[in-house]
Amino acid sequence: MDYKDYYKILELDKSATKDQIRKQYRKLARKYHPDVNPNNPDAERKFKEVNEANEVLSDEEKRKKYDQLGADWQRYQQAGGPGRGSGGFDWSQYGGQPGAGGYGGFSGGENPFGDADFSDFFSSIFGGMGGGGGRSGGTRAGAGQDFQAELELTLEEAYRGGPRTLTVNGKNLRITIQPGVEDGQTIRLRDQGGPGRHGGPNGSLYITFRIKPDPRYTRTGHDLTMEVPVSIYKALLGGEQVVETLSGPVKINIKPETQNGTRLRLRGKGFPVYRHAGQFGDLYLRLTLTLPQHLTDKEKELFQQLAELRKE
Repeated sequence: MDYKDYYKILELDKSATKDQIRKQYRKLARKYHPDVNPNNPDAERKFKEVNEANEVLSDEEKRKKYDQLGADWQRYQQAGGPGRGSGGFDWSQYGGQPGAGGYGGFSGGENPFGDADFSDFFSSIFGGMGGGGGRSGGTRAGAGQDFQAELELTLEEAYRGGPRTLTVNGKNLRITIQPGVEDGQTIRLRDQGGPGRHGGPNGSLYITFRIKPDPRYTRTGHDLTMEVPVSIYKALLGGEQVVETLSGPVKINIKPETQNGTRLRLRGKGFPVYRHAGQFGDLYLRLTLTLPQHLTDKEKELFQQLAELRKE
């Protein structure tokens, strides 16, 4: 029987507080949840280990017994220990006696927490769990299941934010999106997950935003880039041109003899900075020259004259 380092499984120090344990458990449970990792046996195994570690470390009595056991286990490993019980180690001193209150001894090979699918290591220490301290009585409070959802937005919707309604597990939920959310960004809504067990807190709802590509803009962080077609005449002679941005139309000045691919920067016309009201990135304009088509005979003649003047 292998020793399980529950602190290592939750990526915590032994001095971790209850709040740290709770937060780390929620983080890892979300990371390895079967709904997030379908058909992934490794993630499923880690999800079970995380649940088991939380079961022990979030309970004061179980954590105390586990911490007491740790030193004895290390001495047992170093000494090579004589064969006593399963795996050669005498666990009974930590299991208590059936009917004596606290934690009863494990017997019969049936996992009293079958729905949690705990390991033999856990069952050998905490199996039976008589009295009110365990889950076998079905009375221990527990957090509800966390839910995952995705919400698809256009670039303009992500730019402006605002209220949205989504349906999760048959329940309509109205949320307010903060301007500037990014593709792949996840937010957490407390108490919007599954119901808690026996008075425990509800789970959380994690919403991941998916921003649909926009043919006009390329987004890089808080900055946007767009291509602006400019006629060859305006590029040669200069002039004004109106550009449609996400915040409305903007008039730009094009200098004479502007070259194809010239970049202009419009400060503060990019994407809003998430949760920083009034702060925006920049908008970069890439000027792309457009050539005239379907030239008339007169236009061809004028272009020929121009080519001769340029000796081309």
